[in-house]
Amino acid sequence: MGPDVKRYVDELTDAVKAQLALAYGVKDLLGYGLRTRLREGYTVADFRADALAGLVVGIVALPLSMALATAIDVPPQHGLYTAIVAGIIVALLGGTRAQVTGPTAAFVVILLPIVHQHGLGGLLIAGFMAGVILVLMGMARFGRFMTFIPHPVTTGFTAGIALVIAVLQLKDAFGISLAGRPEGVVAYLEALWHARAGVNGWDVGVCGVTLGMLVFIPKVVKRVPAPLLALAAAAVLAVLLDHLVTDFHVATIGSKFQVEIDGETIRGIPPLPPMPVWPWRLAGANGGEFVLSFALIRELMPAAFAIAVLGAIESLMSAVIADGMSGTKHDPNSELIALGVANMVCPFFGGIAATGALARTATNIRAGARSPIATIVHALFILASTIALAPLVAYLPMAALAALLLIVAKNMSEARHFVRLMRIAQRSDVIVLLTCFTLTVLFDMVIAVSVGVMLAALLFMRRMAVLTKVTLDTTMGETFEMPAGVRLYEIAGPMFFGAANVALGTLDTIGSEAKVVILEMRHVPVVDATGLVALESILDRLHRSHQKTILCGLQAEVAATFAKAGIKRVPGRLAFAPDVETAISMAIVHEARLSIATPPTGIPTVGPSGH
Repeated sequence: MGPDVKRYVDELTDAVKAQLALAYGVKDLLGYGLRTRLREGYTVADFRADALAGLVVGIVALPLSMALATAIDVPPQHGLYTAIVAGIIVALLGGTRAQVTGPTAAFVVILLPIVHQHGLGGLLIAGFMAGVILVLMGMARFGRFMTFIPHPVTTGFTAGIALVIAVLQLKDAFGISLAGRPEGVVAYLEALWHARAGVNGWDVGVCGVTLGMLVFIPKVVKRVPAPLLALAAAAVLAVLLDHLVTDFHVATIGSKFQVEIDGETIRGIPPLPPMPVWPWRLAGANGGEFVLSFALIRELMPAAFAIAVLGAIESLMSAVIADGMSGTKHDPNSELIALGVANMVCPFFGGIAATGALARTATNIRAGARSPIATIVHALFILASTIALAPLVAYLPMAALAALLLIVAKNMSEARHFVRLMRIAQRSDVIVLLTCFTLTVLFDMVIAVSVGVMLAALLFMRRMAVLTKVTLDTTMGETFEMPAGVRLYEIAGPMFFGAANVALGTLDTIGSEAKVVILEMRHVPVVDATGLVALESILDRLHRSHQKTILCGLQAEVAATFAKAGIKRVPGRLAFAPDVETAISMAIVHEARLSIATPPTGIPTVGPSGH
């Protein structure tokens, strides 16, 4: 075997080993939450507690799943299919013990424009693309990075989303039919204003009554979720008034959504489980034909990225809060991969984008959930309800669902926390907060997520640039006698692209009177390429000025970076020392040698012969 062939075989073997290691790592990540819980032992009592918690959270998730689907102008069953499919997949493969996954209010502002522009088919394709991105994020171990997004960014997103959701419910709350599909909050409010003559007092009344019940029922009834009682009461009230009052009319799920099965038109939702479907065979914009193409995929990519990032943020934030409530520990990368798989599978069963739902997860934990099996029970309960209660869902007023989403938006906004952050936060944080809030409200989440992530990076770089400093140390002269031509500078903090040029700019003030410059770097944990180039520029300038540089106290990682870059000892130009004391001693010796080599003016130089 020749050397070239052997080298090729070795490289191929190394590549295969790397892929096997990656596959094993991913396999080891999947199902972290369920595996760790089952290893601790799982009893009949645990299953009983999980079953009860699953039923409770299922009752909460049932109306929410339908409401969140109707909020993006798709039939309510697609929200139910999402809760069923994603709920089971993430529970089996995810990294948490009590996370409940399904459609959430945060996605409304992203998904609604996709539905208007590309129809249900485009919506499901975008969800699949987001799933692929989430899987890649999990495989790349990006789970921990999600925690680096500053709080003002997520707070701005959340408050903006809450306001948009509340505004979007006004159409159903007032019973108004809009001409066309206005894009954006401003256009939506303008369309509402122009259609104000069509306000239906009966819809307003149903919405108001439902709001009242959603507010006051939790104060009286603790065991049964308020949405279930309030929506059921609203549906019964609407049916009674329809029979008793001649001119009574309100929009219902049955009047707004219909589906045709075997030639029969069914109002509301079909009494069927999630059935396999090809997403690209569903309707496009305005019910037209959907055409899958590379140009469409490219057009959907920004929205898919926004879905993935927002889904990852919301799911991992929910997982962190769940850990605090239950005293457990989650694996963020396992959760991202499971969430990605769920979003890849959901579109093939008619499900929309899904992520971890904080309110439902908290309900699950408070109800006594002990493992992901509770989430599976919740999904099975929704499945059974979809089949059994489908005929009754048709009578549910759209105004009642609007009232439910108004409560969701109120709880989601955390208005008091938003105002408090405005009052106590630094000016830069307030600017970021208001920017994310404004972009979310006036434009869309694709722009808001992109700008928000960029602002997060810029804010991080700015803070790190402030932390990294180069200072002239004058205290060492009290301990060590340093010649006048020696300058000691301390560099503290990471030397990366956001801080290196600013920090090392201090060294530009070094005068020609300094013959030796000591750079103490024991507090520098890392140097990236930008920091390396900036330092090399400083070293080159000092060399051209005939000034020697001594680098001391290098950490192992920094020393290794310098070695790879070819920064090494050069006699009379660059030296290394383990600590400041040694560096000062080396500087004194260098100064002494300079004094011998260049005697004071007026003293004759002794030649080699001694004459």
